[in-house]
Amino acid sequence: MGMSKSQSCFGYPLSIFFIVVNEFCERFSYYGMRAILILYFTNFIGWDDNLSTAIYHTFVALCYLTPILGALIADSWLGKFKTIISLSIVYTIGQAVLAVSSIHDLTDYNHSGTPDSLPVHVALSMIGLALIALGTGGIKPCVSAFGGDQFEEGQEKQRNRFFSIFYLAINAGSLLSTIITPILRVQQCGIHSQQACYPLAFGVPAALMAISLIVFIIGSGMYRKFQPQGNIMGKVVKCIGFSIKNRFRHRSKEFPKREHWLDWAREKYDERLISQIKMVTRVMFLYIPLPMFWALFDQQGSRWTLQATTMTGKIGIIEIQPDQMQTVNAILIVIMVPIVDAVVYPLIAKCGFNFTSLKKMTVGMFLASMAFVVAAIVQVEIDKTLPVFPQGNEVQIKVLNIGNVNVNVSFPGEVVSVGQMSQKNDFMSFDVNKLTSINISSDGSPVSTVTQDFEKGHRYTLLVWAPSQYQVVKDELNKKPEKGENGIRFVNTFNEMISITMDGKVFENITSHNASKYQFFPSGIKTFTVSSVEISQECPRALETSYLEFGSAYTYVIKREENGCPTSEKFEDIPPNTVNMALQIPQYFLLTCGEVVFSVTGLEFSYSQAPSNMKSVLQAGWLLTVAVGNIIVLIVAGVGQFSQQWAEYILFAALLLVVCIIFAIMATFYTYINPAEVEAQFDEDEKKKNAEKNNLYPTLGPVSQTKM
Repeated sequence: MGMSKSQSCFGYPLSIFFIVVNEFCERFSYYGMRAILILYFTNFIGWDDNLSTAIYHTFVALCYLTPILGALIADSWLGKFKTIISLSIVYTIGQAVLAVSSIHDLTDYNHSGTPDSLPVHVALSMIGLALIALGTGGIKPCVSAFGGDQFEEGQEKQRNRFFSIFYLAINAGSLLSTIITPILRVQQCGIHSQQACYPLAFGVPAALMAISLIVFIIGSGMYRKFQPQGNIMGKVVKCIGFSIKNRFRHRSKEFPKREHWLDWAREKYDERLISQIKMVTRVMFLYIPLPMFWALFDQQGSRWTLQATTMTGKIGIIEIQPDQMQTVNAILIVIMVPIVDAVVYPLIAKCGFNFTSLKKMTVGMFLASMAFVVAAIVQVEIDKTLPVFPQGNEVQIKVLNIGNVNVNVSFPGEVVSVGQMSQKNDFMSFDVNKLTSINISSDGSPVSTVTQDFEKGHRYTLLVWAPSQYQVVKDELNKKPEKGENGIRFVNTFNEMISITMDGKVFENITSHNASKYQFFPSGIKTFTVSSVEISQECPRALETSYLEFGSAYTYVIKREENGCPTSEKFEDIPPNTVNMALQIPQYFLLTCGEVVFSVTGLEFSYSQAPSNMKSVLQAGWLLTVAVGNIIVLIVAGVGQFSQQWAEYILFAALLLVVCIIFAIMATFYTYINPAEVEAQFDEDEKKKNAEKNNLYPTLGPVSQTKM
């Protein structure tokens, strides 16, 4: 093994500082790119939400499947150091290719602002993502194990602390990048036409990946490097296969039982390998329940973010967007890891409680399960405030009077009176089959009947401006607006067509006495301008909306003032969200505490229980549990179509609770080992054997002579 004299700093090998900085830059690079990836798919390449989500999840799963490849290369061929360097180069190239794929001027030959040949961009971005998945996955198991390698015997405490610092670097990197890259994305850039700056937002992570690589190479002289020890993975698989085959051949009664099923490989493999494989299989067996934890953990990015979109983001004077809630996890990690390390664990030890790694992991799973119970309670609170939308055979109708006469509208079993320029606030629900007649009447005018085919499951607005003049408008909103945005539509009471521009979006050619379609806007006050041939030049053009909150929908009626200028009147279609996003903090807090005791401990446990030549293999096994967890989410979300979101949260919480109990039982049967001691014992035995062999021949000489 290549050793260099290890310099130390605060009792830690100096080399780990390079490894921690390298990890920080690499995670910044990865999470920064991932933060805007889904928006890049939908906005730049133009895929729909479902395809984008599927490709995004496939990419994430790939990033957690490739560690096995990285571990193989490191343990059997290049060694950890060279593997990290060569795959980091692949990774940096991948990030650069992805950044290039997002330059719209690349194929924008006519300078129109949109790429003329999208397939070029799609192909480049897919090549980039494939290289990134290979790079990030391949170095993942090596970097943490390589960091662990820097510690010598008797530095267990420092090594455990290192895994915490390492985890802190991961989260600091992801926290900063998820805040910074979205800011870079909204900058405008371009050679011929200005656009959202994806090249910059992807380019900064690419640059950081290059920095990460350089920092790692600078520390080269200080690292403890171990030589790879042949194709370990292959040996392991062959040995296990032989043992199972051999056991199967000797399954009759006359063969004595052996202590462990792997002992059946003795005929062909040496004791040392068998005992190493026993260590690995015992840990791998413990991993079986773990993906369930990740299945819950990784829903912060999907389900919990969607939950935040049905809430209001005003916390005091600041206003948070739904997708910014995920940073709560990273912020809490950066606060919690040092507290747990320096305060909580020492306190528990003082109380004389032996808080072993596996106990910590069990507690972590329990906390994550409780986080989902809290999420379900929050969901129930949200559900109480959500509007009721038409179900099954129902149709919902609301009356909006945009004229200057009072009208009465009679529905089956109900008569509604609506004054001028006002609406019946609530939607009324009817069975579509029983909705036979709707009549409009007004004082001194004949009754007119509404003829309309209503589609079940939809909402309609009945615009009325005179007893015999009406328009039925189908609302496209059958649920709260997504991403916490606000739906806005306009109704035109002018005699001519009008167009409205609001916040860069255009509502084109709204015909007389009709409604536009909804368009969606983030929170805040919006300005809009009305243009029409009827409006004189002297009129002020810009009108303002009221303050838009989160998840509401409004109809603005554009009407004429006495001087002929346009003005607007607002009507509420869907009330804004009322439950505050701050209510999500307890569930994030519980999940983060669970993550601190589960994930940091798991990394360190995987390292401490693995024989020296299989460290990366076990780290890869640990990361594989993350990949399987992501796949579980896709399956559960696909199979269990729940009508109530809280029920899905409770299901996940219950599943994890059951898994947690199973894991606790499995953990009680696990005995901790020190792989270094076991291997030292083998070295000792081998020395003895060799010594005996050497001593055997000289003693034979004289004995044989006397016999003669």
